[in-house]
Amino acid sequence: MAPITTDDLQFYDLSTRWGHGMPQWPSRANLNVRTLEFHAKDGVLVQQFEGIMHRGTHMDAPIHVQENTPTITGYPLWRFFGTGVAVSIPKGKWGVITPQDLENAQPKIRKNDIVMINTGSHRNYGDNPDYYAYSPGLYKEAAEWLVEHQVKLVGVDVQALDHPLGTFLGPHGPGPAQPHLLTEYKAETGREIIEDFPYWEPAHKIMMTNGIPGIENIGGDIDKITGKRCTFFAFPWRWPDGEGCALRVVAVLDPKQTFRFATGR
Repeated sequence: MAPITTDDLQFYDLSTRWGHGMPQWPSRANLNVRTLEFHAKDGVLVQQFEGIMHRGTHMDAPIHVQENTPTITGYPLWRFFGTGVAVSIPKGKWGVITPQDLENAQPKIRKNDIVMINTGSHRNYGDNPDYYAYSPGLYKEAAEWLVEHQVKLVGVDVQALDHPLGTFLGPHGPGPAQPHLLTEYKAETGREIIEDFPYWEPAHKIMMTNGIPGIENIGGDIDKITGKRCTFFAFPWRWPDGEGCALRVVAVLDPKQTFRFATGR
């Protein structure tokens, strides 16, 4: 077999834009970026940022949601690289990704796969409630399915690892951060949010405390690789005390290998 060169490979960026003016989860801590020095004045460009890591495409650590659990460096490095699938699971407003959705996904999700879930929500990515307050998402049962099937890592193109109504945007933890959602959900469904989403961020807790990292706000070129099996890279910082970390997520396709997956040759 001839050696593979980078000319044979196709690279896809699955990350969202990071920096000043980026869309941010509707909570109190925002990311601020400012220029300290610039070329016309100082002959060099130096920037400074202040904020939390839970912005844009990023990965949470177990310690973010569960006391006395590992930080971002507690994940073994092999979790951040490997083969896997990008699957289409279309969902609209407040849709819930189910175990059956994952079971039926194509290509089939296998043990030790990295799994990127494309709900279509990334097309709404922006400073708007459609993306943050009304997005679909994972919840308890889907997280349990992913643990049971021993996947390596999960990324999803929505605002968080959990459905928004399972976060403190709704009636959980210090919430409701957006009380109007309680009224809107009752008007739309005839039920209280807490009836349908009784747990606070169960997907976070179930996946991460079972060693599965979760990446929020997948986007970029995700549509171009959906339905394909490929190789993924997503390495966080070496930050021993970190409870989350911004990421550059990359998918790599080898056209020859993709042909073999498709044909079985």
